[in-house]
Parts: sequence; structure tokens; C-alpha cells
Amino acid sequence: MTLLDESASGVFVIAVTPFGEDGALDLDSTDRLVDFYLERGVTGITVLGMMGEAPKLTAEEARVFVRRVLRRLDGRVPVVVGVSSPGLASMRELSAAVMDDGAAGVMVAPPGTVRTDDQIHGYYQGVAEALGPRTPFVLQDYPLSTGVQIAPPVINRIVAEVPGCVMLKHEDWPGLAKISALRAASDRGETRRISILTGNGGLFLPEELGRGADGAMTGFAWPEMMVDVWRAHASDEVERAHDLFDAYLPLARYEQQPGFGLAVRKHLLARRGAIASAALRKPGPRLTPDDIAEIDRLVARQERRLKEIG
Repeated sequence: MTLLDESASGVFVIAVTPFGEDGALDLDSTDRLVDFYLERGVTGITVLGMMGEAPKLTAEEARVFVRRVLRRLDGRVPVVVGVSSPGLASMRELSAAVMDDGAAGVMVAPPGTVRTDDQIHGYYQGVAEALGPRTPFVLQDYPLSTGVQIAPPVINRIVAEVPGCVMLKHEDWPGLAKISALRAASDRGETRRISILTGNGGLFLPEELGRGADGAMTGFAWPEMMVDVWRAHASDEVERAHDLFDAYLPLARYEQQPGFGLAVRKHLLARRGAIASAALRKPGPRLTPDDIAEIDRLVARQERRLKEIG
């Protein structure tokens, strides 16, 4: 097992959790989904993320799902597991289990109860103590969801004093200036350089890469878009990266609707054959015929744009 470290780059796709129409875990679709992601060139997979319906799973279901993903991957790409929890004891238990099963690292978002800079720093010190020195972790910075604002100096302090923090999942919005500030600090030698992968459905990926991000850790029904944009940017084909991104932008925008976007993503993944059913575990929204008609139109327009850019 290769552990996650500061050099991680590329696209760590946030995996959906497949369910049957009856709400049960669909493990056969889990295998199909893993194969689908690998075929699209992802460099890692993140499971039990906020868009993976993790709070709807029992503790045993979470373990079963993670084991199934790891078994299907068989070490071909690293797996990061979301373990955010109100309590450190349950976080420690799940983290130890998934690391024993072969995960490369875990991801932790701050609870909404931490507000001040010192509280945030102290929380992640506690996380590191709970996880132990052999479990690398991703600091998930998603204030639109958590309500916790983490300023660049606080992130730099955590990076400097908590060696287990090897990656930032940057999901602040607007947040381009934050990436620039973090990279400027590490370029000046003021702090350790860690991996920065970005979220928000990839809506700002070309600009984020230009500011110094190493790739993306997010979901989209066309993960190959993010992979191709990252590859083009890494090859200094910046205009091509933007052209590829532009071809998908209307659909990416549509999929990013709060409280509704996961239903769109699962519908599209089912349409593409990655999963058998688009079902969300209840409670969750269902698409209307009008929604599906809009999606069909967006997909058709996307396909035309892709033909134009070649």
C-alpha cells in the first residue's frame, strides 16, 4: 500500500455511492463504477465524500463499500476515504479500519463548532493525535458546506505543525486568491509545500491550475474532462485546457446545483453505463421530465462542441 503524500496530483474523483431502486447498496455497480473511473484516467478515487451520501450509510455499509472499492482497484490508484465525524473516537475507528484495508489516506472536514483560528488549529492537532503518525490526511476546506472559514495563515500553521496533513482539498468559493497565498508562502520557504486539489465540481479548474493547484478532487459525470484539462495544463497547452473545459461548462454548471446536482450526476452516470440505477438513498430529490429534457439538450450541445474542438 502506497500512502498519500505531498506529491499527489491529477484527478482524485469523488465517487458516488451506487444504490438499487430499493435503497440497498449496489455492489455490482460499485465494480462497474470503479472500472469506469479508471478507464477515464483518474489518478485516485475518494469515497464517502459529501457527494457520496456517506451520512446515509450505516457504519457497516461504509466498511463494506470501501472494501469493495479497494478490492476492485487492487492498488492501481490510491483511495482516500472521508472520515469526518463530530467525534474523534468514531473518526479514529473508521480511519484505522480503512487504512488496515488498504486506503492511502483519509479526509477530514472541520465541524461547524470550531470558529476561531485557535480552535481550528487545535481541532486538527487533535485529529492528527487521533489518527496517529502513520495515517496521512486531507484537510477539507469547504466553508460553503461546513460554515468554517479557514484563512491561509491558519492552513499554513497546521501544515507547519501537523506533519500528517499532506493535502488541502480546496473548496472555498471565491478562493483563487487563497491558492495564490498558500503557494506564495511555500515558494518563499515559509511552510512545507503540500498537494492542493480543488473541488466545486471543477467549475474553476483551469484558473485553479493556473494559480498553482495540483489537480482536482471532485465529481462530475465526465471525469475525463477534468483529466484532460489537467493533462493539457501540465503540458503547457493552456489554451487547449480552456477549450476542453469550455465544452463541458454548461453541463458542469447545471450539475453543480445545490441539493439537486447529485441527482443529475447519478442520472448521467447511469446514462453512461457506469451504474445501473440513478437512485439516491432517501431522502433525496428525483428528476422531473422537464429536468431530463434540459439535461438531454445540454448533453447534445456538449457533444457538438467537442466535435468542433477535435
